[in-house]
Amino acid sequence: MDFSRNFLALAERMGALRFGEFKTKAGRLSPYFFNTAQFDDGASFGELCGYYAQAIRASGIAFDTLFGPAYKGIPLAAGTAIQLAAQGANTPFCFNRKEAKDHGEGGTLVGAPLKGRVIVIDDVITAGTSVRESVEIIRASSAELAGVFIAIDRMERGTGEKSAAQEVRDTFGVPVIAVANLDDLMQFIRADARLATFLPAVQQYRQTYGVC
Repeated sequence: MDFSRNFLALAERMGALRFGEFKTKAGRLSPYFFNTAQFDDGASFGELCGYYAQAIRASGIAFDTLFGPAYKGIPLAAGTAIQLAAQGANTPFCFNRKEAKDHGEGGTLVGAPLKGRVIVIDDVITAGTSVRESVEIIRASSAELAGVFIAIDRMERGTGEKSAAQEVRDTFGVPVIAVANLDDLMQFIRADARLATFLPAVQQYRQTYGVC
């Protein structure tokens, strides 16, 4: 999709997407690295959240509320809600604190009431821990998980034969949708002469660690 390609172009321009040799948490040597922390100014972060909004609307998933898990999901949910409103879909959002507040409004949730069908907005899924914690929070509010949206899906195996995104999908029975995935990334590399030299390494990495 156009927004996937445009997102990857933005990520590469901002240094959020880099190519070379990087060690992952699993100890693998990856030919690319992605870090949403590099979207560190208003213009690029707003554009990033605009691509989340486009991915949500393109998915056709029915939802009522956005939820951003602490910490990276907090600005992503807020920014995506702003972009959805700009596109004509005003949407409530909320997020959680890591520690409960014992004064003022108290509790761990901030923002709109967590109710109805909820979309979780986060940067990536690694072990799925953040999603599981989010599901507990959503269910405790008698709300329903409708889907999970992330920036990029590496489409590689975790500890088993499935990717982290596939495990979340199968565990909770909801779609996990990325603004861009590894297929989109490979198409992006092929279309850019500057990056073509990295394609064989990405192809080899996918062949070694990838999932369908």
